[in-house]
Amino acid sequence: MTIRKLRICALAFCVVGALLGGRAALADEVKVMISGGFASAYRELGPQFEEATGRKLITVWGPAVGTAANAIPMRLARGEWADVLIVVGYALDEQINAGKVLPDSKVDLARSAIGMVVREGTPKPDISSTDALRRALLAAKSIVYPDSPSGVYVGNELFWRLGIAGRVESKSRMIPARLVADAVANGEAEIGIQQVVELLPVKGVAVVGSLPSEVQRYTVFSGGIATNARNPAGAEALIHFLSSPDAAPAISRTGLEPLSATPAK
Repeated sequence: MTIRKLRICALAFCVVGALLGGRAALADEVKVMISGGFASAYRELGPQFEEATGRKLITVWGPAVGTAANAIPMRLARGEWADVLIVVGYALDEQINAGKVLPDSKVDLARSAIGMVVREGTPKPDISSTDALRRALLAAKSIVYPDSPSGVYVGNELFWRLGIAGRVESKSRMIPARLVADAVANGEAEIGIQQVVELLPVKGVAVVGSLPSEVQRYTVFSGGIATNARNPAGAEALIHFLSSPDAAPAISRTGLEPLSATPAK
Protein backbone atom coordinates (compact mmCIF):
# COMPACT_ATOMS: atom_id res chain seq x y z
CA MET A 1 0.00 0.00 0.00
CA THR A 2 1.41 3.42 -0.95
CA ILE A 3 2.05 6.20 1.54
CA ARG A 4 -0.65 8.29 -0.15
CA LYS A 5 -3.17 5.44 0.16
CA LEU A 6 -2.28 4.97 3.81
CA ARG A 7 -2.86 8.68 4.41
CA ILE A 8 -6.25 8.51 2.70
CA CYS A 9 -7.27 5.48 4.73
CA ALA A 10 -6.11 7.08 7.96
CA LEU A 11 -7.98 10.29 7.24
CA ALA A 12 -11.20 8.53 6.32
CA PHE A 13 -11.12 6.27 9.36
CA CYS A 14 -10.40 9.19 11.67
CA VAL A 15 -13.39 11.09 10.32
CA VAL A 16 -15.70 8.11 10.54
CA GLY A 17 -14.40 7.18 13.97
CA ALA A 18 -15.11 10.65 15.30
CA LEU A 19 -18.58 10.72 13.81
CA LEU A 20 -19.52 7.27 15.09
CA GLY A 21 -18.09 7.68 18.55
CA GLY A 22 -14.97 5.62 17.92
CA ARG A 23 -16.80 2.55 16.58
CA ALA A 24 -15.55 0.85 13.42
CA ALA A 25 -17.14 2.04 10.19
CA LEU A 26 -20.29 0.19 9.30
CA ALA A 27 -20.74 -1.44 5.91
CA ASP A 28 -23.67 0.85 5.10
CA GLU A 29 -24.77 2.93 2.15
CA VAL A 30 -24.56 6.64 1.36
CA LYS A 31 -26.85 7.88 -1.40
CA VAL A 32 -25.39 10.75 -3.40
CA MET A 33 -27.20 13.01 -5.87
CA ILE A 34 -24.66 14.77 -8.07
CA SER A 35 -24.52 16.90 -11.20
CA GLY A 36 -21.78 16.92 -13.81
CA GLY A 37 -19.28 19.58 -12.72
CA PHE A 38 -17.66 17.57 -9.92
CA ALA A 39 -18.17 14.24 -11.69
CA SER A 40 -14.60 13.42 -12.72
CA ALA A 41 -13.19 14.08 -9.24
CA TYR A 42 -16.02 12.11 -7.63
CA ARG A 43 -15.46 9.11 -9.88
CA GLU A 44 -11.85 8.91 -8.71
CA LEU A 45 -12.40 9.73 -5.05
CA GLY A 46 -15.60 7.75 -4.50
CA PRO A 47 -13.96 4.29 -4.73
CA GLN A 48 -11.18 5.46 -2.39
CA PHE A 49 -13.80 6.46 0.18
CA GLU A 50 -15.59 3.14 -0.20
CA GLU A 51 -12.39 1.11 0.23
CA ALA A 52 -11.22 3.13 3.21
CA THR A 53 -14.51 3.13 5.14
CA GLY A 54 -16.41 0.04 4.03
CA ARG A 55 -19.34 2.24 3.05
CA LYS A 56 -21.02 1.84 -0.31
CA LEU A 57 -21.90 4.88 -2.40
CA ILE A 58 -25.21 4.81 -4.27
CA THR A 59 -24.94 7.50 -6.95
CA VAL A 60 -27.79 9.25 -8.76
CA TRP A 61 -26.83 11.57 -11.62
CA GLY A 62 -28.92 14.48 -12.87
CA PRO A 63 -28.92 18.19 -13.74
CA ALA A 64 -28.49 20.56 -10.81
CA VAL A 65 -31.31 22.81 -12.02
CA GLY A 66 -34.28 22.60 -14.35
CA THR A 67 -37.55 20.75 -14.63
CA ALA A 68 -36.47 17.56 -16.40
CA ALA A 69 -37.71 14.41 -14.72
CA ASN A 70 -34.18 13.41 -13.70
CA ALA A 71 -33.16 16.90 -12.48
CA ILE A 72 -32.14 16.87 -8.83
CA PRO A 73 -34.66 19.57 -7.79
CA MET A 74 -37.49 17.56 -9.35
CA ARG A 75 -36.34 14.35 -7.65
CA LEU A 76 -36.33 16.09 -4.28
CA ALA A 77 -39.69 17.75 -4.95
CA ARG A 78 -41.18 14.29 -5.60
CA GLY A 79 -39.96 13.18 -2.20
CA GLU A 80 -37.00 11.12 -3.35
CA TRP A 81 -34.47 10.82 -0.54
CA ALA A 82 -30.73 11.39 -0.59
CA ASP A 83 -27.95 11.59 1.95
CA VAL A 84 -25.64 13.98 0.09
CA LEU A 85 -26.09 16.55 -2.69
CA ILE A 86 -23.04 17.63 -4.71
CA VAL A 87 -23.99 20.41 -7.12
CA VAL A 88 -23.08 23.92 -8.18
CA GLY A 89 -23.14 26.23 -5.16
CA TYR A 90 -26.11 28.39 -6.11
CA ALA A 91 -28.22 25.30 -6.82
CA LEU A 92 -27.41 23.94 -3.37
CA ASP A 93 -28.43 27.30 -1.89
CA GLU A 94 -31.77 26.97 -3.66
CA GLN A 95 -32.32 23.57 -2.05
CA ILE A 96 -31.34 24.97 1.34
CA ASN A 97 -33.95 27.72 0.89
CA ALA A 98 -36.48 25.08 -0.17
CA GLY A 99 -35.83 23.14 3.03
CA LYS A 100 -34.28 20.17 1.25
CA VAL A 101 -30.70 20.58 2.54
CA LEU A 102 -29.43 21.32 6.06
CA PRO A 103 -28.03 24.90 5.98
CA ASP A 104 -25.11 24.24 8.33
CA SER A 105 -23.98 21.24 6.29
CA LYS A 106 -22.89 23.17 3.19
CA VAL A 107 -19.19 22.85 2.31
CA ASP A 108 -17.58 24.35 -0.79
CA LEU A 109 -15.49 21.58 -2.35
CA ALA A 110 -13.95 23.10 -5.47
CA ARG A 111 -14.26 25.87 -7.99
CA SER A 112 -13.97 25.93 -11.76
CA ALA A 113 -12.33 28.76 -13.66
CA ILE A 114 -13.33 29.82 -17.17
CA GLY A 115 -10.63 29.07 -19.69
CA MET A 116 -9.86 29.04 -23.39
CA VAL A 117 -9.04 26.31 -25.89
CA VAL A 118 -7.67 26.26 -29.43
CA ARG A 119 -7.36 23.40 -31.86
CA GLU A 120 -4.53 21.03 -31.00
CA GLY A 121 -1.38 21.88 -32.91
CA THR A 122 -2.25 25.54 -33.51
CA PRO A 123 -0.46 28.44 -31.77
CA LYS A 124 -1.78 29.37 -28.35
CA PRO A 125 -2.61 33.07 -27.99
CA ASP A 126 -1.35 35.07 -25.03
CA ILE A 127 -4.15 35.60 -22.49
CA SER A 128 -1.92 36.30 -19.48
CA SER A 129 -3.40 39.76 -18.93
CA THR A 130 -6.64 41.58 -19.67
CA ASP A 131 -5.03 43.50 -22.52
CA ALA A 132 -3.57 40.30 -23.98
CA LEU A 133 -6.97 38.58 -23.78
CA ARG A 134 -8.59 41.54 -25.54
CA ARG A 135 -6.04 41.34 -28.37
CA ALA A 136 -6.48 37.58 -28.69
CA LEU A 137 -10.26 37.83 -28.99
CA LEU A 138 -10.06 40.64 -31.52
CA ALA A 139 -7.57 38.67 -33.61
CA ALA A 140 -9.61 35.46 -33.57
CA LYS A 141 -11.68 34.61 -36.65
CA SER A 142 -14.43 32.90 -34.63
CA ILE A 143 -15.34 32.40 -30.97
CA VAL A 144 -17.77 29.98 -29.33
CA TYR A 145 -19.02 29.78 -25.74
CA PRO A 146 -21.65 27.62 -23.96
CA ASP A 147 -25.33 28.11 -23.23
CA SER A 148 -24.70 27.98 -19.49
CA PRO A 149 -24.20 30.57 -16.74
CA SER A 150 -20.51 30.87 -17.67
CA GLY A 151 -21.46 31.38 -21.31
CA VAL A 152 -24.00 34.02 -20.39
CA TYR A 153 -21.22 35.79 -18.51
CA VAL A 154 -18.95 35.65 -21.57
CA GLY A 155 -21.55 37.00 -24.00
CA ASN A 156 -23.33 39.47 -21.75
CA GLU A 157 -20.54 40.77 -19.53
CA LEU A 158 -16.98 39.71 -20.44
CA PHE A 159 -17.01 41.18 -23.95
CA TRP A 160 -18.50 44.42 -22.60
CA ARG A 161 -15.94 44.67 -19.79
CA LEU A 162 -13.19 44.26 -22.37
CA GLY A 163 -14.79 46.97 -24.51
CA ILE A 164 -15.07 44.72 -27.58
CA ALA A 165 -18.72 43.63 -27.56
CA GLY A 166 -19.59 45.36 -30.82
CA ARG A 167 -16.40 44.23 -32.54
CA VAL A 168 -16.76 40.50 -31.78
CA GLU A 169 -20.53 40.20 -32.06
CA SER A 170 -20.51 39.01 -35.67
CA LYS A 171 -17.87 36.32 -35.09
CA SER A 172 -18.96 34.91 -31.73
CA ARG A 173 -21.89 32.65 -30.86
CA MET A 174 -23.37 30.65 -28.02
CA ILE A 175 -23.71 26.90 -28.59
CA PRO A 176 -24.65 23.90 -26.39
CA ALA A 177 -22.06 23.48 -23.66
CA ARG A 178 -21.02 19.97 -24.67
CA LEU A 179 -20.15 21.16 -28.20
CA VAL A 180 -17.81 24.07 -27.40
CA ALA A 181 -14.52 22.18 -27.42
CA ASP A 182 -15.82 19.84 -30.12
CA ALA A 183 -16.52 22.84 -32.35
CA VAL A 184 -12.92 23.96 -31.90
CA ALA A 185 -11.52 20.45 -32.41
CA ASN A 186 -13.31 19.98 -35.73
CA GLY A 187 -12.40 23.44 -37.03
CA GLU A 188 -15.83 25.09 -36.75
CA ALA A 189 -14.40 27.75 -34.45
CA GLU A 190 -10.92 29.07 -33.73
CA ILE A 191 -11.40 29.75 -30.01
CA GLY A 192 -13.63 28.19 -27.37
CA ILE A 193 -14.33 29.72 -23.97
CA GLN A 194 -15.83 27.59 -21.20
CA GLN A 195 -15.14 26.21 -17.74
CA VAL A 196 -11.76 24.46 -17.76
CA VAL A 197 -13.25 21.32 -16.19
CA GLU A 198 -15.48 20.96 -19.27
CA LEU A 199 -12.63 21.57 -21.73
CA LEU A 200 -9.94 19.23 -20.42
CA PRO A 201 -11.58 15.87 -21.31
CA VAL A 202 -12.08 16.75 -24.99
CA LYS A 203 -9.55 15.38 -27.44
CA GLY A 204 -8.26 17.49 -30.31
CA VAL A 205 -7.99 20.74 -28.38
CA ALA A 206 -5.29 22.40 -26.27
CA VAL A 207 -6.14 24.43 -23.18
CA VAL A 208 -4.58 27.89 -23.49
CA GLY A 209 -5.18 28.72 -19.84
CA SER A 210 -7.65 30.42 -17.51
CA LEU A 211 -8.93 33.95 -18.02
CA PRO A 212 -7.02 36.68 -16.14
CA SER A 213 -8.13 37.19 -12.55
CA GLU A 214 -9.52 40.65 -13.28
CA VAL A 215 -12.18 39.22 -15.58
CA GLN A 216 -12.47 35.68 -14.20
CA ARG A 217 -15.82 34.25 -13.09
CA TYR A 218 -15.65 31.11 -10.96
CA THR A 219 -18.26 28.41 -10.56
CA VAL A 220 -18.21 26.79 -7.12
CA PHE A 221 -19.28 23.19 -6.47
CA SER A 222 -20.56 22.38 -3.00
CA GLY A 223 -21.76 19.45 -0.95
CA GLY A 224 -24.53 19.32 1.62
CA ILE A 225 -26.60 16.88 3.65
CA ALA A 226 -30.23 16.39 2.65
CA THR A 227 -32.87 17.00 5.30
CA ASN A 228 -34.36 13.55 4.59
CA ALA A 229 -30.99 11.80 4.80
CA ARG A 230 -31.14 8.23 6.08
CA ASN A 231 -27.42 8.12 6.85
CA PRO A 232 -26.38 11.61 7.99
CA ALA A 233 -23.21 10.30 9.67
CA GLY A 234 -22.08 8.67 6.43
CA ALA A 235 -23.02 11.82 4.53
CA GLU A 236 -20.91 13.99 6.80
CA ALA A 237 -17.99 11.56 6.53
CA LEU A 238 -18.11 11.72 2.74
CA ILE A 239 -18.21 15.53 2.64
CA HIS A 240 -15.27 15.73 5.06
CA PHE A 241 -13.35 13.28 2.90
CA LEU A 242 -14.03 15.16 -0.36
CA SER A 243 -12.95 18.45 1.22
CA SER A 244 -9.80 17.04 2.82
CA PRO A 245 -6.22 17.84 1.70
CA ASP A 246 -5.81 14.28 0.44
CA ALA A 247 -8.66 14.78 -2.03
CA ALA A 248 -7.03 17.90 -3.48
CA PRO A 249 -4.70 16.22 -6.03
CA ALA A 250 -7.55 14.27 -7.66
CA ILE A 251 -9.68 17.40 -7.78
CA SER A 252 -6.86 19.39 -9.37
CA ARG A 253 -6.27 16.76 -12.05
CA THR A 254 -9.81 17.28 -13.33
CA GLY A 255 -9.28 21.01 -13.90
CA LEU A 256 -10.98 22.14 -10.70
CA GLU A 257 -9.36 24.14 -7.92
CA PRO A 258 -9.82 22.49 -4.49
CA LEU A 259 -11.17 24.72 -1.75
CA SER A 260 -10.79 24.78 2.01
CA ALA A 261 -12.48 22.20 4.20
CA THR A 262 -14.03 25.06 6.17
CA PRO A 263 -17.86 25.01 5.98
CA ALA A 264 -19.28 27.73 3.73
CA LYS A 265 -20.62 30.81 5.45
